[in-house]
Amino acid sequence: MDIVYYTVRPGNTLFGIAQFFQTTVNDILRYNNIADANRIYVGETLAIPAGTSQSPRTHIVRPGESLWYISKMYNMTVEDLMNKNNLGNPNVLYPGQILNV
Repeated sequence: MDIVYYTVRPGNTLFGIAQFFQTTVNDILRYNNIADANRIYVGETLAIPAGTSQSPRTHIVRPGESLWYISKMYNMTVEDLMNKNNLGNPNVLYPGQILNV
């Protein structure tokens, strides 16, 4: 099972994070020793056991994200992410853009 690291953003819930990474809230709680599912904090980094069913193959860029940030979420290099997506400039990303990961 792959582990990815995700930094909690405003508005995130464990349920939403679990859905995004196709895992369960219970798995996230267990991997991070979290006792209360309602207590996650913006800026907190969570270990996510991604792909309990199947790892996500794409990532939708959110406002404020960079290739560096996205590459770290999926344990990739910026160069690998650029190559997978035929990106010429690492500084040009758009919210809503779909990236192969």
